[in-house]
Amino acid sequence: MAGDLKNVTDDSFEQDVLKSDKPVLVDFWAAWCGPCRQIAPSLKAIADEHGDQIEVVKLNIDENPATAAKYGVMSIPTLNVYQGGEVVKTIVGAKPKAAIVRDLEPFLGDQVSKA
Repeated sequence: MAGDLKNVTDDSFEQDVLKSDKPVLVDFWAAWCGPCRQIAPSLKAIADEHGDQIEVVKLNIDENPATAAKYGVMSIPTLNVYQGGEVVKTIVGAKPKAAIVRDLEPFLGDQVSKA
């Protein structure tokens, strides 16, 4: 996977995230959010390294407030992992890449069940 992370919207969220056949990490972010910009390169690296196991996408909360509200996103960056249409993991705040990867370990590698 090359280039920027895919942007999802309120309109595309169900198709791109909830109906995905693999886990999806959604980065809830905004252009004015410094910590969001801080973790963006880490998320890009995770997508490049683990894109076959987990999809990494971004959702701009200013442009797509309905989805952020639906999932109770109160502070950003918030990273939600969706699997089978449900939130299975939430990571709040800017963390180093290694910490994010540790949080994602259940979704990376052999223990990821193919639904």
